[in-house]
Amino acid sequence: MPLQKISEFDTDYRNAIQGNDIKGMDVYVQGTDEKIGTVNDVVVDDQGAFRYLIVDLGFWIFGKKVLLPVGKSRIDSRANRVYAVGIAKEQAENLPEYQEHTALDYDYEERVRGGYRTPSVESSGAVASTDGRTAPTYDRNNYTYADDADLYDVNAHEDQTFKLYEERLVANKQRRKTGEVTIGKHVETDTVRVSVPVERERVVIERVTPQDAGEVVSPQTANFREGEVARMEIYQEVADVHKEAFLREEVRVQKVVDKETVEVEDTIRREELDVDADGRTIEETTGNKLPKDRI
Repeated sequence: MPLQKISEFDTDYRNAIQGNDIKGMDVYVQGTDEKIGTVNDVVVDDQGAFRYLIVDLGFWIFGKKVLLPVGKSRIDSRANRVYAVGIAKEQAENLPEYQEHTALDYDYEERVRGGYRTPSVESSGAVASTDGRTAPTYDRNNYTYADDADLYDVNAHEDQTFKLYEERLVANKQRRKTGEVTIGKHVETDTVRVSVPVERERVVIERVTPQDAGEVVSPQTANFREGEVARMEIYQEVADVHKEAFLREEVRVQKVVDKETVEVEDTIRREELDVDADGRTIEETTGNKLPKDRI
C-alpha cells in the first residue's frame, strides 16, 4: 500500500476537492480551543484516499511533525479548522517524528498506529497482555486499513457538506429594433379664388335748364369765347394679387417609452435533501450507489 503526498498523487488535486485545500488549516484538540499545530500536508494511498494529515506541532512541540490518521481528525471547513480526536501532549511526544526523507512503509505506519491504538478486550488473533486485557496482532501481508477502522474511518467526520443546487430564472432585457418611422414633407398645389372689390370712375354729362333761363344778361356777363375746354381725370381700381408665405403649424417629432410587464414561464430544477430516519442509507432506500467520499 504505497503512500505519497497528495500533490504527488495528483498535481491538480485542488480542483478534485473543489478548492477546499486542507493545507494550512489550524489543528485544535477536539472540544477545546487549544491549538496544537498546523496541517503541513496530506498523505494518500494508491487509490487517492486520505490516510494521514502531516501536522506540524510547533505550538506544542517545537520543530516536530507527526502523522495524524484521518479517522482521528474532524475537519471543519467552515471554521477552517481540524480537530484532533483523543490526543494528549504526552501521546504526541511519543509519536514517531515525520521528516521529509521518512519512508512511509508498513513498519513506520505500525509505529504511528501504535501511538493511537486503544487495546480492546476481545479481538480475533489476540494475544494476552500484562494487564489481563488482550491486544490484536497484525500481519504485514494481510493488513488492511479496515483493521484499524477507528483510525481511518472517513464516515466519522462531523464536517460532511452537501451542496444543494437549484435553477433560477434570470430575467434580462435586450434592446431590439422593431420598426422605423420616416417623416418628411411635400408641396401640394390648389387653385383658389379671391374676390377683390374695385372702384372705377366714369363721367356723366348732363344738360339741364337753369332757373334763370331766358333772362337778359349784361354784355359783361355774356362772354363769348371759342375753344373753351373742360378736362376731368378718370380713375379706376385694379386688383393687385400676390402670394405671401405664412407659418401654418409646427410638427414636433419625439419618442415616448411605453412600459409594460412581460411574464415568462419556464421549468426549473431544484435539489432537495433526502434523509432516512430509519437507519438505512440513502443507497439502500433508493437502490442507487453513491460514489464513496475520499475524505
